[in-house]
Amino acid sequence: MSGIKNFVEELRWRGMIHNVMPGTEEQLNKEMTSGYVGIDPTADSLHIGHLVGVMMLKHLQLAGHRPIALIGGATGMIGDPSGKSQERNLLDEITLRHNENCLKAQLAKFLDFESDAKNRAILVNNYDWMKEFSFLAFIRDIGKHITVNYMMSKDSVKKRISAESSSGMSFTEFSYQLVQGYDFLWLYQNEGCKLQMGGADQWGNITTGTELIRRKLGHENDAFALTCPLITKADGSKFGKTESGNVWLDPEKTSPYEFYQFWMNISDEDAERYVKIFTLLTKEEIEILITAHREEPHIRLLQKTLAKELTSTIHSEEEFLAAEEASQILFGKGTTETVRKLNEKTLLDVFRGVPQPEVSHVDFENEPGILDFLSQMTGIFKSNGEARRMLKDNGVMINKEKIDENYKLGGHDLLNSKYILVQKGKKNYFLVKIV
Repeated sequence: MSGIKNFVEELRWRGMIHNVMPGTEEQLNKEMTSGYVGIDPTADSLHIGHLVGVMMLKHLQLAGHRPIALIGGATGMIGDPSGKSQERNLLDEITLRHNENCLKAQLAKFLDFESDAKNRAILVNNYDWMKEFSFLAFIRDIGKHITVNYMMSKDSVKKRISAESSSGMSFTEFSYQLVQGYDFLWLYQNEGCKLQMGGADQWGNITTGTELIRRKLGHENDAFALTCPLITKADGSKFGKTESGNVWLDPEKTSPYEFYQFWMNISDEDAERYVKIFTLLTKEEIEILITAHREEPHIRLLQKTLAKELTSTIHSEEEFLAAEEASQILFGKGTTETVRKLNEKTLLDVFRGVPQPEVSHVDFENEPGILDFLSQMTGIFKSNGEARRMLKDNGVMINKEKIDENYKLGGHDLLNSKYILVQKGKKNYFLVKIV
């Protein structure tokens, strides 16, 4: 069919297929097909752990198919046993709708929701069809089609029940796969959706949906499943986590500079896998990049490519350029102008971990001499004599500008009205805060 590209083959070379139900590829090559990914709405932002599912939807749309993003308002209130040890908190509807709107705005940076194309994306929330469903109606109309034996056979259930540390599994969680299965049935009947996608840990829940469709509507009704591998780092640790927690797409939760730095700091081994998963570069472009990177790994070409592609898409090209410029400051290439352009959050992100001595407003407004400021007031130097020697050797900078012993400190030196950046030698930074 014209306009349809081989979606499964595209994911396959990118390393994004873990399991695929027989007949899926044939269905997708035959006609425009609607496929969905479920997204947990317990926060008002996606984090980069969601990006694999988002990229699957993106590739689905690029291949000529119709992506459906399902916000799990109902299922998010229950808790999925897959890979988790605790249940989730109940969300009220006001919070749920707020989160839904925020997530759609982020998804719109990847998916076309607005055009007149036949395969424009849609966003749905399973709370809308579950909220009026009575418990009795659900167990009568849906529960009778799936046996307990079938549900117990799923790996996610078996692992949770058999785990030594487990305190058991509540009926609420046990019912999760049935509720998720009903989502697929509802979308199949109301949106003509024939494909569900997700992470490898979702295979059991997804196939419960395909089974429910066949048992409820008849075996001639075909529904399909496709999962991608769970993304980990080369050392086996969880992808998308840093010491400070999740890497969010919301700039208020994770600044564009922190976001950029996350991609710049990944290992070479991870970068080779991630550039296939998280960018839209072609196979040929990626092969050229990988070859060039292996020849000169110190240039970090793959990391730079990932940082540019993702920061520009999720934030903006301006934010990417600002983050790139800010990152140069620590390597001695930044200028006074660069430092002055940084907003407070980025300034603090760039210099996280450097000593941050404090000086009172009163003392600063008394226009201290540079020697007293560098030694007695901030402790950057042990004595005035040591500070004087380094100033004579051009070894001290204020806000990336070399100064001498006659330098007059004043309000013009304050960054964001409260900070002064002092550099001692090539690598020792101090961010003095005027309080």
